[in-house]
Amino acid sequence: MRRALALAARGRYRTSPNPMVGAVVLRDGRRVGEGYHRRVGGPHAEVEALAAAGAAARAATLFVTLEPCDHHGRTPPCTEAILAAGVVRVVAAHRDPDPRVRGAGLARLRAAGVEVEEGPLAAEAVRLNLRYLVPKLLGRPLVTLKWAASLDGKIATAGGESQWISGPAARRWALALRDEHDAVLVGIGTALADDPRLDRRLGLAGGPGTRVVLDRRLRLPPTARLFDGPGPVLLYTEAAEGPAWEALAGRGAAVVRLERVEPAAVLGDLARRGVGSVLVEGGGEILAAFAAAGLFERVTGALAPLLIGGRAALGPLGGNGIGRLAEAPRVESLRWRRRGADLVFEGVREGCLPALCASVGAS
Repeated sequence: MRRALALAARGRYRTSPNPMVGAVVLRDGRRVGEGYHRRVGGPHAEVEALAAAGAAARAATLFVTLEPCDHHGRTPPCTEAILAAGVVRVVAAHRDPDPRVRGAGLARLRAAGVEVEEGPLAAEAVRLNLRYLVPKLLGRPLVTLKWAASLDGKIATAGGESQWISGPAARRWALALRDEHDAVLVGIGTALADDPRLDRRLGLAGGPGTRVVLDRRLRLPPTARLFDGPGPVLLYTEAAEGPAWEALAGRGAAVVRLERVEPAAVLGDLARRGVGSVLVEGGGEILAAFAAAGLFERVTGALAPLLIGGRAALGPLGGNGIGRLAEAPRVESLRWRRRGADLVFEGVREGCLPALCASVGAS
């Protein structure tokens, strides 16, 4: 199953809105075939692994990171391929919450006499597929909060200088995160201060993503650089229609008026537009708003070997903060690795993984 999870992760840039799935065929203790879901519309992991195994799949065990499908979508049901190959045992990390599956795939296999086991490394499989599972189970996009900071927790100097706190390797890592998410989101303060492009310039996902700016009073200028690149631009505002609205719409932006531009309302509209995952890049007030609302699953960032200091230098989260430590949102399952001279980290909101595991029958 660990090998299947490693294979699944190879599809992280091109499978959305589908899940990342890996599969391994084992016979007599030996791997005879493996595969993963490479892109939307392409063969599923089970089909790739069975094709690689060929005749050796008969009487073998199939390990797969997600319940095999039992319906016709872009591709035929994987259950049919499994039964045709003569597999006698299937081990799945957890069930698929898609209403078209939701236990039906495993039930079909059991009914045909295949031995089925569920649950191995379920938490790892759920963590890998948060961007698939959160929209299915919570009805809103996955939210990742991201920043770059110095070792003493500053995202800019007291004078506002922030480019560049992190080094080249960490910046490339941060750009790759954009290709993993359907949309990247910033507040108007960041948009005005940095004039970012918010684009997928690495090309890992094979197409542009959605750029989102929270702009209550429509202060974004039509000359902003994010209008120069490909892909949709969404502006959320509380302002009424007028010259600024028309100018931004003329540059290709979809201007969306909300009664209040707050995380829950923004995520609700993004979900209706088919956005399944959002990378929130800042600034501090926006990051704090999502954190305070509890509307996030992942926290990630880079820590650079710098000591900036200064009472007026900003930290990653703005807002009013919490009054008591017991009220602070906690992050668990932290992972660290090096990117050049910097440390990058990733954690999951406390309680997120157990709740999702329970929802897919893997508690």
